[in-house]
Amino acid sequence: MTELKITTSSKLFKVFSLMLVVILVASSCTNKISFLTSTVVPAARSTVKIKNDSNKNHTINIALLNLAEPERLNPAKKMYMVWMETDQGATKNIGQIMTDNGTFSKTLKADFKTVTSFTPVKIFITAENDANVQSPSWEIILTTAKF
Repeated sequence: MTELKITTSSKLFKVFSLMLVVILVASSCTNKISFLTSTVVPAARSTVKIKNDSNKNHTINIALLNLAEPERLNPAKKMYMVWMETDQGATKNIGQIMTDNGTFSKTLKADFKTVTSFTPVKIFITAENDANVQSPSWEIILTTAKF
């Protein structure tokens, strides 16, 4: 009877270990990073999830909460732009933050999603007056630490 319990415990341990490995592998494919507290808009909260796809591209999902409308900044701006620092040291404009109606909603929520072939090491957001800017303005609204 004791031998049966050891065998059953051993099987349970193996199943548990396998499940743990599967969970760790699945979670390692997606990195969830919080943005640092903003000195410009301290109430703003944001996270970014970066996931690698089967083509070795990077899907970037950003969720924003309590980010003031860019028109309310001092000086006022027209839009928020998302930037990425790559593993090669380049800075890339990866898009404009939009909501369903084109500007920030009354709930001050926004989402951003893009796919890039570059490997990001840092994501940051600036307020700009033109969507076609080639380099970010000096004032960073939100940023992650390097990851």
